[in-house]
Amino acid sequence: MGGVADVAGFRGPGDTQIPPRGGRLAALAARQHGAVAHRQLLKLGYTSTAIKGLVARGHLQRLSRGVYAVGHRRLTVRGAWMAAVLAAGPGAVLSHRAALALWDLRPAPGGPVDVTVPRRTRCTRRGIRVHTVRRLHPDDRAVLDGIPVTSVHRTLLDYAEVARFQQLRSALEAAERRDLLDGLKLAALYERARGRHGLKPLRAAVAELHGPAPWTQSELERTFHELVRDWGLPEPQVNVLVEGVLVDFWWPQARLVVELDGYRYHRDRRRFEEDRRRDTRLQLAGCMTMRVTQRRIERERESLRGDLTRAISVRSGRGGGASGR
Repeated sequence: MGGVADVAGFRGPGDTQIPPRGGRLAALAARQHGAVAHRQLLKLGYTSTAIKGLVARGHLQRLSRGVYAVGHRRLTVRGAWMAAVLAAGPGAVLSHRAALALWDLRPAPGGPVDVTVPRRTRCTRRGIRVHTVRRLHPDDRAVLDGIPVTSVHRTLLDYAEVARFQQLRSALEAAERRDLLDGLKLAALYERARGRHGLKPLRAAVAELHGPAPWTQSELERTFHELVRDWGLPEPQVNVLVEGVLVDFWWPQARLVVELDGYRYHRDRRRFEEDRRRDTRLQLAGCMTMRVTQRRIERERESLRGDLTRAISVRSGRGGGASGR
């Protein structure tokens, strides 16, 4: 199958010569992660007949109505996001969970790609969830890595309408760590967003930002931290040194360490032995270590909540009467 480098001399149906614009097409595809729109091809000088010829020869792979992958269909995640934005038409931007992932504030989500358009659209491509708004303020738009996307503050507002509070709080902390939050821009957004359902939880989550944001290093750590907050337990320190050992979660008052064990660690003998040496070192220093598996976090949350609540309560000298919330 040919790529974009050899499209310039191709003759389409009816022997219609395609303008020698292969280099410009290749450059456009490179900027847009391999996806291009029919309207963009027309602007490059290709006729509709020539475009059909490129499709027939496999130089363009149709993804949806008016959107193509150049050369092959093996798009990256960002290519799929770009294709979704192009499919929704001019003025569309990536939004909600996908935008949050593009800003590197949460992992890339599964399921449909969220796109916001400032008008009605005829986009019918599978895998796209379209959000229609009457108007998208210029300050609510951005371009990141070539992809039109909602600004980071608008993205957080949209996310506030679909996420649990602690998920939103984690996203805000990630934005704070990356120095993406701007108080003046947030205030302006609040003014524009009057009446939006996400405004109240967003304000509340922003109000929870105190001191340095905890640095979670994995989605498993982030999920566990959100559960701790949901359960109303004392706030732990995250990824800190205790007795010279870097631990996942630390409750100083209880001298309690929680270490998370993802699936991949169970097959690593070296890691297993190292973890036991670390546990012994912490135990000799008067610390208790709870090892929490990924399975417990995903499937045994109530029993985990009870064990963790009791451990914090007993070791903090409060007896066994504490409850989660």
